[in-house]
Amino acid sequence: MNCNDHHHNEKFTRRDFLTKTSLGLGALTLGSLINPTPALGNINSNNLRENLNLPHFPAKAKRIIYLFQSGAPSHLDIFDYKPLLKKMHGKEIPDSVRGEQRLTGMTAGQASFPLVSSIFNFKQHGKSGIWMSDLMPHTSKIVDELCFIKSMYTEEINHDPAVTFLQTGSNLPGRPSMGSWVSYGLGSDNKNLPEFVVLVTKNKSGQPLYARSWGNGFLPSKYQGVQFRSGKDAVLYLENPPGVTGDIRKEQLDYLKKLEDENYNDIGDPEILSRMSQYEMAYRMQTSVPEVMDVSNEPDYIFDMYGEDSKNPGTFAANCLLARKLVEKDVKFIQLYHQGWDQHGNLNNDIKIQCKETDQASAALIKDLKQRGLLEDTLVIWGGEFGRTSYTQGSIDSPSYGRDHHPRCFTIFMAGAGVKKGITYGATDEFGYNLTEDPVHVHDFQATIMHLLGIDHERLTFKHQGRRYRLTDVHGHVVKNILS
Repeated sequence: MNCNDHHHNEKFTRRDFLTKTSLGLGALTLGSLINPTPALGNINSNNLRENLNLPHFPAKAKRIIYLFQSGAPSHLDIFDYKPLLKKMHGKEIPDSVRGEQRLTGMTAGQASFPLVSSIFNFKQHGKSGIWMSDLMPHTSKIVDELCFIKSMYTEEINHDPAVTFLQTGSNLPGRPSMGSWVSYGLGSDNKNLPEFVVLVTKNKSGQPLYARSWGNGFLPSKYQGVQFRSGKDAVLYLENPPGVTGDIRKEQLDYLKKLEDENYNDIGDPEILSRMSQYEMAYRMQTSVPEVMDVSNEPDYIFDMYGEDSKNPGTFAANCLLARKLVEKDVKFIQLYHQGWDQHGNLNNDIKIQCKETDQASAALIKDLKQRGLLEDTLVIWGGEFGRTSYTQGSIDSPSYGRDHHPRCFTIFMAGAGVKKGITYGATDEFGYNLTEDPVHVHDFQATIMHLLGIDHERLTFKHQGRRYRLTDVHGHVVKNILS
């Protein structure tokens, strides 16, 4: 046995282990003192926005409005017309169709899986002849403006991981949201408002929404979404306390900036700069937010277009109107959330309510943007986190039956900058259960959105804990056939 063999087979004591470990920690500590940020692998000069060289190519979209329908709308009752389901209503879904797909705990114990057709009428609309049900009469009138993707799919079968995956590119919490990536990469054209604004429909129950869906993850905190609320304080803790004037607040911020600059020079923590940036943004928003939230000057025909709810702050319709105003102010990413689409029961009644709350305002937003010349550089997205099953959850003889989660296929639509008008991309089988044409994975969808913004999704990365991350993780392809 030579010396090297003896060294590799030597038994180390606990004292040896602790000694070697402490030396490694000491080297890491010394590295962090010499150059604190790169040593910890969180951020370096290549991560700073100034060095990103964005956009990578000319952008077709300057802004995104994402109308997220939390809970997963049933594609089979709104978008995906399947006549065969009427012929086979009540019959068992064939084993060859269902395959080996895992089921949720809500239907895994069912003795049978009878197919259930939609009770809603489908018709073809527009010059494009796109099929839609009568649940969305307003959206049906603008189908020639829309690009439908009927072949979306995901690996996630439950709401929270599916929403997290669609919004952040990972089913695990802790990654930056799509809006945060866009904010980090492109910044804003309006320095008096956040780059990334979030609007949540008030008084809606359903699957819970977590702030991580619009969180910054490991990106600097200045890139997280800022939630605008209805009511007296649109942004929490924005107003000065009693007795503090604007001049006093400005003087306070000036002195605080001097202290934080010295602190940053000593420590090098990028969160110090983010914190100061947020303080200064909050000061500017004291004027800009009340202005953008004020809809009193909107003419009556606008309220008529968006619907009666648009006069009620915090409703989906009011948030759609507010989204248009934010677009006019050049906010880069605007995320709307509308809950309540998780119809495991009472499907036929509850989906009517959901569509009534969203249909008119969604269509009005697209028409309003178009008439103002804003749709040509704004991309609007509408959709949820996955689809619903073509078999029933619960007894088909009960009026309260529903549909379970279905990740294999679902439908979204887009309108505006960079996408073709009046087209349907992808297809499902006759049961609306499996994909048959042009599958679009969540990462493909994300890569396409980034492409429309002028971003190569493989090149917008951020180094965290020794690894470079991106929104699309390790795969994803731009869906070029939907691009105009």
